[in-house]
Amino acid sequence: MPNKPSLLPFCLLLMCSAAYSAELSLRGTTDKDVAIYKPGEKIEFTLRVLDGETPIAGKKLKWTRTGDDGRTEQGEGIAPADGLKVTTALDKPGFVRLLAYGFDEDGKNLQGFVGGWGANKNGNIFFDGGACVEPEHLQAAAEPNDFDAFWTATKSKLDTVPVKADLKEIASSNPKVKLYAATIDCLGPKPVTGYLTIPVNAKDKSLPAIVQFQGYGISKHNPPGWLNEGAIFLEINAHGMELGKDDDYYKQLQKDLANYCFKNNENSDREKTYYYGMALRVMRALQYVKSRPEWNGKELQSNGGSQGGLQGLWGAGLDSDVTSSDIWSPWSCDFGGITLGRLRGWRPDFNEALNYYDPVFLAKRIKGRVHLIANYGDYTCAPSGVWLVYDSIPHDNKSMLVKQGCTHGYEMKHCMQYTISPAGITDVGAKK
Repeated sequence: MPNKPSLLPFCLLLMCSAAYSAELSLRGTTDKDVAIYKPGEKIEFTLRVLDGETPIAGKKLKWTRTGDDGRTEQGEGIAPADGLKVTTALDKPGFVRLLAYGFDEDGKNLQGFVGGWGANKNGNIFFDGGACVEPEHLQAAAEPNDFDAFWTATKSKLDTVPVKADLKEIASSNPKVKLYAATIDCLGPKPVTGYLTIPVNAKDKSLPAIVQFQGYGISKHNPPGWLNEGAIFLEINAHGMELGKDDDYYKQLQKDLANYCFKNNENSDREKTYYYGMALRVMRALQYVKSRPEWNGKELQSNGGSQGGLQGLWGAGLDSDVTSSDIWSPWSCDFGGITLGRLRGWRPDFNEALNYYDPVFLAKRIKGRVHLIANYGDYTCAPSGVWLVYDSIPHDNKSMLVKQGCTHGYEMKHCMQYTISPAGITDVGAKK
């Protein structure tokens, strides 16, 4: 009987493949777990190339340091196993940003996981993070003298349009929840549109209400995948777009609304800017859920991330009935910061008319609980603006999760993070 072929070579091959199957990444830390410093104090970053969780030596790193002091520095070096050190400082309240990439011996970018927003993709590994100096002393641009008068007048105009909704019930994936495509009358050229869910057989005055706002962009607004069994839930889009249309409708809308909020000619007028219609729809969405007989009259949430976070903060600042807001990386905070030397981020050119829509100023009017998320490496929604919003909230029922090495769409594995609140800094440690 012939001998059976040995499995040893195959097993060794599998072991070798496993040894090199871990993903490369570039991870950064600061010498303080809580990366808050004093003016002029040394800030030391350590950049390590990892294979899985194992540090590896001999890879070239190139880095760029920018900051709210207007200074730019660049450098490179070969990272030892314990990491490449980059030292800087900032002599005034503000933020520094460190962006670094890794390269192999042939000068090609090292590849690894760079997915974000649920994507599973590889690309050039990087670290994008930072540190701050006395962020509690950041100063915003001047608030308009007639800020409250403008919003009082705007609300009065909105109130001339009755709160009225056209609801079309559609198939629900949860028999305990009714699902509706909603179109709600609003001041301006566009209504509020989105999806409303109500638990079946809900009694009058029995439910909290939640309004959820969406991020920047124009795409087909589909019904929510998860249906809330314990609340009135309304998710609206920013544009008042028609629901359930064919692809050609949304493609045309993308063309029609290209670069919305970035048009300087519109942004020079506080009632012609695209933000104006968005803000009207935010207020009307909250008015509508409060008009529902099922609302308990006590609990009202205004939530969202990115552009949705901007809208969520608008809602909390403009509607005194809002009791709670969960907001991550809100967009368009601190419009005037670029006139004070702060890193720009992704935002429209500054115009004084935009100050009426700045969450930093609306945050001063917020009465409900707010939880924010700020990322040191997010320069779509710069951390300085998010921090200014936190500082501006006039009460102690607030908190903010701050994360190192995370951008607007990417979260560094095992990122260092902490939570700040008026009671102090807590929950310091690497994310598991």
